[in-house]
Amino acid sequence: MKTRQALQSMPATGRRWPLGVVAAVLALTLSACGGGGGAEVTSPPASTMGSMRLALTDAPSCGYEHVNVSIRKIRVHQNNGAGDSDSGWSELALTTDKRVDLLTLTNGVLSELGQTALPAGKYTQMRVLLAPNDAAAPLANSVTPVGGAETALNTPSAVQSGLKMNVDIEVRADQVADLVLDFDACRSVVKLGHSGGFNLKPVISVLPRVSDAANRVIGYVLPALAGSTTVSAQVAGVPVKSTVPDASGKFVLAPLAIGSYDVVVSATGRSTALVTGVPVSATANTVLNADTAPIAPPVSAMRLAAGLVTLTPAIAPIEAMVLARKAYTGGPTVEIAAMPVDGLTGAFSLLLPSAAPVRANYAAGATTLVFSADTAMPTGKCSLVASAGAASKTLAIDLSSADALGLGIPLP
Repeated sequence: MKTRQALQSMPATGRRWPLGVVAAVLALTLSACGGGGGAEVTSPPASTMGSMRLALTDAPSCGYEHVNVSIRKIRVHQNNGAGDSDSGWSELALTTDKRVDLLTLTNGVLSELGQTALPAGKYTQMRVLLAPNDAAAPLANSVTPVGGAETALNTPSAVQSGLKMNVDIEVRADQVADLVLDFDACRSVVKLGHSGGFNLKPVISVLPRVSDAANRVIGYVLPALAGSTTVSAQVAGVPVKSTVPDASGKFVLAPLAIGSYDVVVSATGRSTALVTGVPVSATANTVLNADTAPIAPPVSAMRLAAGLVTLTPAIAPIEAMVLARKAYTGGPTVEIAAMPVDGLTGAFSLLLPSAAPVRANYAAGATTLVFSADTAMPTGKCSLVASAGAASKTLAIDLSSADALGLGIPLP
C-alpha cells in the first residue's frame, strides 16, 4: 500500500521514474502476486509459424491470342536439393485446379492463388505443379495462335514433379511473405514444327508483391500502336519486367524492385525507343509521360532475321532461345525481341526495325519525353544471341537494306 501511495503522490504530468524505482516496484508487485510460493512468471512461447501468399502475373506473349495454364499446387522446401518424396515439403494446394489465361495478366493485373501457413525460415526451392491434360479436361493447358484454333499444350515435366525453381524466400514468424509468380508466356511456349503441336516449358520468376502506390513505372504510347507494342524495364540489357499497353496506350511495369531501369519500347513498324535512368522507389510510382504526349517512335521499315539453331550433340526437343539486341552509342545494349526456337527444327524468325533507334532521358516531373535519333550507330545493325542451357553464341547482322535469311547458329 505504501508503494502505491508513493506512486500516486508523484506528479501525473510528464511522470518519468528512475529505472531503479520502477524495478523495485515491479519486484514488490510480483512478489505480492506470487504469494511467497515461488511461482515463476514465464513469457509465452515464441511463434514458429508464418505464412506465404501467392498471386500470378504475366509478361506479354509472342503471336498467341490465349495461353491457358491450370495450376494444381505449389510446393516449397528449405533445401534446394530436396527430392519429390523427401520430408519437409510445405504446399499451397488449390481446392480446385485454377485455369488462368496468362495473356489477361498484363499491366500489373494479378490472379490470386491463395495463402498458406508455413514454419518460419528460409525457403530455397519452389515447385509449381500443373494439372494434366486428360479425358476430363483435355485443354486444361492450351494455346490459341493468332488466327488459329485452341490446341493442347504438352506439359510433361510440370505435371509429374512440378517446375523446379531456386528461390530465396524468407518467411518470418507471424508475418506474411507476399509474392508474385511472373509467368513469361512468350518464352514458355515452344512450337513443334508444322504439326501444330506445342510444348510448355514454363519460365517463371518469383517477385515480392508491392503496393499499387509504389514500385511501378507508368507511361503511355500512341493508342494506335497499343496492339503491336511491347514495353520492358531492363537492367544491363536484361528485361526484368515486360508488358503490353492497354487500348488507351497506357502501360504499367510492376512489380519492380527499387533501382534504376532502362525502359524499352518495341513497336511493329517503328524504331526502337529507349528511356534511360528511370528510377523506381518504394514511396511513389514513377510516371514517364502524360497521356497527352504519348511515346510515338519514328516509322521504320521492318526486316526479317531468320535461320536455324543446331545443337551438338543433337537433343530433341530443342530447347533454345534467340534474342535480338541493339547497341546505343555509349551504351546501353538492350534486348528488342526474343523467342524460343522451334522445338523440332530449331527454326527462328524475328521481325526487327532497320531505322536508327531513338533515346530520351528520364526527367522527374516532366510530362513529355524528348527523343533524339542515335545516328552515330549504324542503322539496321544488331546482334542475335542464341542460348541453350549454359551454351550461347552471338551473331552480328545488318538489316539496313535487306532481310537476313538462312542464318545458322550452331551450339555449343
